Amino acid sequence: MKNLILMLAALLAVCCAKSGLDPYGGSVSQTGLDHGMIVLGERLDDPYTVENMQASLDELYPTKAERVVLSATHYYVRFLPNGETQFKRLEALGIELTDHPLDYSIVKEGDYYHDPSISDGNITWQYAVVPKDFSFPPGIRYEIVDECFFAEDSQQTKAMTGIDWDAVERNAYVLTGNSGLLSAVTKGKYPDTCPSGRITIVDDYDGEVEQGVAGVQVSCNSFVKFSHTYTDKDGNYKMSRSFSTDVRYRLVFKNEKGFAIGFNLLLVPASISTLGKNSPVGVSVKVDKSSEEKLFSRCVVNNAAYEYYERCSEDGCKIKPPPGNLRIWLFQLLSHSSTPMLQQGTWIDNSVLKDYLGIYLPLLKLFLPDMMLGLKDRNDYASIYNETIHELSHASHFVQAGKTYWESFIKYILVSFVTSGWMVFGNGTEENHGYCEVAEMWAFYHQTKLFRDRYRTNAVTFGSSYWFSPQILLKIDQRGIDRFRIFRALRSEITDVEDFQSELINLYPESRSIINQAFDRYE
Repeated sequence: MKNLILMLAALLAVCCAKSGLDPYGGSVSQTGLDHGMIVLGERLDDPYTVENMQASLDELYPTKAERVVLSATHYYVRFLPNGETQFKRLEALGIELTDHPLDYSIVKEGDYYHDPSISDGNITWQYAVVPKDFSFPPGIRYEIVDECFFAEDSQQTKAMTGIDWDAVERNAYVLTGNSGLLSAVTKGKYPDTCPSGRITIVDDYDGEVEQGVAGVQVSCNSFVKFSHTYTDKDGNYKMSRSFSTDVRYRLVFKNEKGFAIGFNLLLVPASISTLGKNSPVGVSVKVDKSSEEKLFSRCVVNNAAYEYYERCSEDGCKIKPPPGNLRIWLFQLLSHSSTPMLQQGTWIDNSVLKDYLGIYLPLLKLFLPDMMLGLKDRNDYASIYNETIHELSHASHFVQAGKTYWESFIKYILVSFVTSGWMVFGNGTEENHGYCEVAEMWAFYHQTKLFRDRYRTNAVTFGSSYWFSPQILLKIDQRGIDRFRIFRALRSEITDVEDFQSELINLYPESRSIINQAFDRYE
């Protein structure tokens, strides 16, 4: 299944070719963190079950045993959604899902797990911890694995005095044979601190600039006890729960802005980079281009997208941001990138696509990316940032121009790809070439503009060698018609460069001569 999807990705990734496509040339470095499938060991006795917490309480406080009977605060459950629709329904409930059971030892870490009892191509069991009053969504298969007790979430504990619930929790680890998991930090007085730290990344385009990995989710757990939060713009995070053991930390690349960086296990929308077990006090991570390749690229794309969403609104002006639920797939072995916006409802019924993909088309109705970034030979911050903002500029254009426009644009690209042998932009004479001309003029211009602003340089101009001319927009930008004003002209009716020129004049008649001079210069 994975090979099939990779092949489909190679076929699809044709929208914004900057170099030749060689999806199978070379290998991806797998040093550092392991991104394969998690290997599970034996099942462990969960300290947090009501039964085990009750036994611990009874042992430590025998005089209270007859009058204190614990009741569940949470259920440890597993769901088996039958497709992406049901998966999204679960996500919308705000529960944290994992694709592997939480009460097993882990022999080998990884980014995903697929239950061997579930056939390839189907969603595997999804594990979660939900409050006892959780309303299970109808129609989605689920099983309650255990009833759990968390003292900090119990109304019972608020009425009890003289009980050290931290000690009860630690003793439950001892009684269940898990004392070896207790952290040296917490074997003495249990710290009343929650895990905290900072996730940073280095951009070395112009010196060693360290910045926070912004808005990414940090998740940690010990057995079924979970906590997660999002980093702030500087990469700082602090959990809302404290732990008695060393904690398993993960970066979940679903950003607080709403976008998700995926292609982990296809139907899991957000990739995960496991950071392993670390202190219950917290862990800090500094990522740079010598770090594990996937972790580095995911962090760069995360920051580029976070920054892009932020920069869509500046100084009271606004460019429409990409959809809030944007799904981005990363491919380390592809050289091309594309923004087909499939999850947003475009392209699926395009007749040319049907002819091209044939029997594989139904698969795309299950696996729907919006952006696909080809990162082959892009192994530094600036090159990945550059690729990302180009495609995000297309995503903003999609929101402005709509699905019908986008289907025409994608159709042109696909036909050019099929008829001209990887020459995805055509030569500017084909039918409907104007859709491509307008879309790529904007994307290359906006890419150049944001790149220059970030790196304080005017030495780069992207896309100037193609038959369309993003230099036109750079020229009128220099004369006072900025990117916010240019974006206003990207309406659905603007399907060729003549329309684009006329609309800009219509919007800004006082700048007619500036606009005409720029367009005439590069005609």
